[in-house]
Amino acid sequence: MAERLVVGGASGYWGEASHATAQLLAHPGLDVLIYDYLAEITLSIMARARAKDPGAGFAPDFVSAAMAPNLAEIAAKGVKVVSNAGGLNPEACAAALRAEIAKRGLKLRVAVVQGDDLTARAAEFAERREMFSGAAFPDPMRIASINAYLGAFPIAAALSAGADIVVTGRVADSATVLAACIWRFGWGAGDLDRLAGGSLAGHILECGPQATGGNFTDWREAGDIAEIGYPVAEIGAGGAFTVTKPEGTSGLVTRESVAEQMLYEIGDPQAYLLPDVICDFSEVRIAAEGPGRVRVSGARGRAPTGRLKVSCTHEDGFRAGYLFNFNGREAGAKARAFAEAGLARARAKLRAMNAPDFAETCVEVTGGRPGAGAYEEVALKTAVRHADARAVGLFLKETMGAGLATPPGLHGFTGAGRPKPSPVIRLFSFLIDAAEAPPRVTLEGEPVPFAPPAPPPPGPAPAAHPFPEAEGKATALVPLEALAVARSGDKGDAANVGIVPRRPEYLPWIAAALTDEAIRAAIPFAKGRIERFHLPGTSAMNLLLHEALGGGGVASLLNDAQGKGYAQRLLALDIPVPAALAETMR
Repeated sequence: MAERLVVGGASGYWGEASHATAQLLAHPGLDVLIYDYLAEITLSIMARARAKDPGAGFAPDFVSAAMAPNLAEIAAKGVKVVSNAGGLNPEACAAALRAEIAKRGLKLRVAVVQGDDLTARAAEFAERREMFSGAAFPDPMRIASINAYLGAFPIAAALSAGADIVVTGRVADSATVLAACIWRFGWGAGDLDRLAGGSLAGHILECGPQATGGNFTDWREAGDIAEIGYPVAEIGAGGAFTVTKPEGTSGLVTRESVAEQMLYEIGDPQAYLLPDVICDFSEVRIAAEGPGRVRVSGARGRAPTGRLKVSCTHEDGFRAGYLFNFNGREAGAKARAFAEAGLARARAKLRAMNAPDFAETCVEVTGGRPGAGAYEEVALKTAVRHADARAVGLFLKETMGAGLATPPGLHGFTGAGRPKPSPVIRLFSFLIDAAEAPPRVTLEGEPVPFAPPAPPPPGPAPAAHPFPEAEGKATALVPLEALAVARSGDKGDAANVGIVPRRPEYLPWIAAALTDEAIRAAIPFAKGRIERFHLPGTSAMNLLLHEALGGGGVASLLNDAQGKGYAQRLLALDIPVPAALAETMR
């Protein structure tokens, strides 16, 4: 059995810069390249593209920008490639890829994993309820996409059958790396701790340079982000792995940068649910192994639930908004007055037409400086949602029509054209039995036999880890950023904030200070319950803020619809600590 597998994470979303492929191919010993392109909203965009053109519905830049210029080197070095770039049309993606391979006279073999696309079966799910909100199933006529999250074993079957490149539809984000581990090491469905370790490696790599200094609290330490290195995981047969990056690149690989990514966009760290395993990251250890190298170990696994998460995206009316700037004294008050004037004019027109009011409005004013009478500059975002695109268009017209009646200081970037009403795409999530979405694997158009492995019986869920209690008297106030690094992201309409103390002894004071009241004061959009989870392996905590994103994604009217800046809001809070502890800070 091979002792290690070297995997490079070359893409974290559809639209990411394409230079990572060449960078990672230069890394000695590289075995596999993985590319993650999909999100729920991405699939809805691909669905609209496929509706217009049966040959569309995948990520074309995977073929043209990532693969085409690098196919010869991929073939020469024997590097395997796994990507979910197939989106809603994996066969079309594979066909485009085969055309590029043939053009270059290469002999790379392309496999396709399908079975995730359930859009044509919408009627079967009419009685399902949304797994978080309990909402009824959407109108089938408004559905854009329905996709189940498939697991890693079908991808591994394609690699074992001799595929050089595997193109998939919707799979769990970490499944691309886990599949390579299953293929290389021969892991089975019962190797639960190993499967959890491989899944964690996938979770670290799936967002590209977010593990190597991107989106990182201590961002100045990452250096020139234009030259940032993409992450590499050297994975052992036991599931532990080392994170590093290519030589000669900027960025950094530290305990903190990797820990931030481990906590990124997770809920309960003891129950990270995947198709192949339930992961427990709470006891994971992350430690420096040398310059630019971090060792990750201690992931634990339990038997999967036997169910798959399904993401359905559907149209739910229309939305639009404006971004403006105001300056001068009382710029914030000027901005709000202008926004309210536009809304008032539009609502008056709707009432005159006996039309319903807007389903939702949102006015956000950001920036400014404290102090009565002080000069300030602010940004204004004003937006609405309505079932009728014409009502949204009326809002746009009336707001712009108030431009000469506004308080002074209105300005903004011109030349980009006026906004237009756009469809609101809302996410509806539910569960199905894994047998309801059987994977299909083909290699060069020929079926690859695949039978899902039988998982072991379920095991008991671990007990939650209590937080250590603060002892002593807090006499000093320090910013949270001096005590910890943090990163936030979205999980549907919930947001998570992962907080990693710079020293273990800081955690009790951080946990004590981050009360519900303190969190809501910093993040007023957090409307639902707040859950807290302790990860003793890294002395970290994860906050899960429910109903915090105004619906999330394109359904939200918030500026920060994915909660990417929520960690920054908390990092600015002052945390009471003992004076002796404050003196230990750098």
